[in-house]
Amino acid sequence: MKTRRLSLEGKLGGLLFLVFALGATTGVWLWRWLGDGGAVALGIGGAGVAISLLLARPAVRRIRRLLRALQGAVASYRDGDFSISTAEDGGDELSELVELHNELGRTLREQRQHLVQRELLLDTVVQNTPVALVLADHGGRVAYSNLAARKLFNDGKSLGGLDFLQLVSALPSEVSESVAGGEDSLFSLMLDGAEETFHISQRGFRLQGRAHRLYLFRRMTRELSRQEVATWKKVIRVLSHELNNSLAPISSMAHSGAELAKRGDVQAIPRVLDAIAERARHLHGFVDGYARFAKLPTPRLESVGWNELVDTLLAQVNFSVPQTLPDSPVWMDRVQFEQVLINLIKNAHEAGSPAESVELVVSQAGREFRIDVQDRGSGMNESVLANALLPFYSTKRSGTGLGLALTREIVEAHGGRLQLSNRATGGLRVRMFLPAMPGR
Repeated sequence: MKTRRLSLEGKLGGLLFLVFALGATTGVWLWRWLGDGGAVALGIGGAGVAISLLLARPAVRRIRRLLRALQGAVASYRDGDFSISTAEDGGDELSELVELHNELGRTLREQRQHLVQRELLLDTVVQNTPVALVLADHGGRVAYSNLAARKLFNDGKSLGGLDFLQLVSALPSEVSESVAGGEDSLFSLMLDGAEETFHISQRGFRLQGRAHRLYLFRRMTRELSRQEVATWKKVIRVLSHELNNSLAPISSMAHSGAELAKRGDVQAIPRVLDAIAERARHLHGFVDGYARFAKLPTPRLESVGWNELVDTLLAQVNFSVPQTLPDSPVWMDRVQFEQVLINLIKNAHEAGSPAESVELVVSQAGREFRIDVQDRGSGMNESVLANALLPFYSTKRSGTGLGLALTREIVEAHGGRLQLSNRATGGLRVRMFLPAMPGR
């Protein structure tokens, strides 16, 4: 069992009592020997003070030494060094304070070791993930990047301290536009002679009181290929289902017509033939819808004014135009592109966006026009956003999955490109780029 030693308060009390007793004894002795003159009293007082100071000096020196040691240890903690400990074995409150301080240092050292181990584990995971990760500071300089990002943007070399926006500006315009857009989107890039599709996700946050931005670039090519195979399987099932639903009744009705003809019941034959014709028209319409996608005609380009085009669209669907349209005309196949814009605006309405929040924004930048159809609907989750442009992919029960795929085909046939992205404040943006002049 630990023995309770005399406390600091007890030591100081005992010291004062000792000083008092010594002074009193000395005074009594001197009074008996020399009498009670004033000089003797002054001498006794001076001797008592001198003895008190002499006896108190070691205690004060000990306290001062411990305070300096604790001050140095606290300063080390402030600098992140938790290895300092203090030795003291007085057995009083000061010793207990020193022991608590040393215990705090041991706890902080253990926590630091755990944090370092966790940081090493997290860094190992982040560095080896296939998702390219870039963290940029408030000035746009790269503060952190993983191996996939270094390979994607700088041939495997370090990105630390480089201007990230300047790095992406050297890549194809699809990349820089996706980064500058500030929203989740898709873009394609030629890597090692093959086209790779990426999904970019970016978020802003504050780190140590300063604004930072995190960019994540995820390769979607393999996922898209897998989804494409699944989509073609779905197409085959849909085609087989529709063909069987039409051919089986036609075969049955043809057999019935033949039996009626054998019996000479010619009055019922027209009804049978009408039913066969109806099923044939349904089948023709179904196949024709897919054939139009497979046999998209080459655009017949003509000069079209933006105000004229928008007036035509406003007569058919509801939307708003929040900014002035460009004065320069655009070269397009008017019929095809009118249908593209009508379909996109109708999709925006079906996504739950109020009519006044469906906007058509057109601007000109250099040699191309940028056309945005944007809404305040439900947007798309990451999975739908990655697959929305695949032919026959649809989240609607009765949808054919040809709308956005056909839109992309038409835009690319005009020499343009199409991007999908969720708006930061809610809703979806379909962005199209068209050349300002034909053939460019």
